[in-house]
Amino acid sequence: MIYEIKNECLQVQIADKGAELWSIQDASGAEYLWQGDVSYWKDRSPMLFPYVGRLTQGKYMYNKQVYEMTIHGFASSSVFSVAKQEADSITFFLGDSETTKEAYPFAFGLSVTYSLADNKLLVNYDVENKNDTTMYFGIGGHPGFCVPMEDGLDYSDYCMEFGEVTEAFRVGMSDDCYVNGQDVPFALEDGVRLPFAHNMFDDDAIILRDMARSVTLFAPKGKKALHMEYKDMPYLGIWHMPKTDAPYVCIEPWSSIPSRKDMIAELETQADLVSLESDAVYHSGWQLEVILER
Repeated sequence: MIYEIKNECLQVQIADKGAELWSIQDASGAEYLWQGDVSYWKDRSPMLFPYVGRLTQGKYMYNKQVYEMTIHGFASSSVFSVAKQEADSITFFLGDSETTKEAYPFAFGLSVTYSLADNKLLVNYDVENKNDTTMYFGIGGHPGFCVPMEDGLDYSDYCMEFGEVTEAFRVGMSDDCYVNGQDVPFALEDGVRLPFAHNMFDDDAIILRDMARSVTLFAPKGKKALHMEYKDMPYLGIWHMPKTDAPYVCIEPWSSIPSRKDMIAELETQADLVSLESDAVYHSGWQLEVILER
């Protein structure tokens, strides 16, 4: 089922399957969220939980037992319930079940809240650990945005500009998309800008760490822009389907990164995972501002 929230600036739709963003439109009806196309990428904005990225051999270990889980975890294929809805906000909830425990042996509560404030969409994640022991997980977003956003512009007219100069690193990845431990400095124009070209994704996603915690997507000769902030997320994925001319870009705030190459992950020792104490609640998220006139 598709749910809607709106205010005077934005109209947003979200599906209960995966609590996935389905549409982001401004007051004129212009669409900013990628609408899915099987020839490029069928999804729009999958929810990543309780793992981000691929697990080596699709497996991990916890407490000396082996579990299997698909890429990005099971949240994106799970149907969430609606815990609360108002005109400009909605909260979806997913709890553990016998099915989730086959892949992830923890009792949890995952709430995803979408709310509007003028021309901003706020996305908040709350994860509750309902176990007597520490719970380990990764969480993040995978929203795709239409590029170009305006008529008369090309993909190559666009860029991403980070909010400040930092010494960002690109996480080293193997050809089959596993962490290889060979991180390298990631150069940006003037220390902040990443110009777009379709071939920038020929080696798959660009995954950054130590980057600025905000970024703006725009074309210098255009008017519209999208500004994203992700202050609690230490990693950022940037992607479209490799070796295509796909008319979108995914800007993905992540709490953690995929498994190491040729290593079955052990949740207790994967340092980048969130470690949440018993009965504690983890809060994070991101926000998106739709800018009509830069």
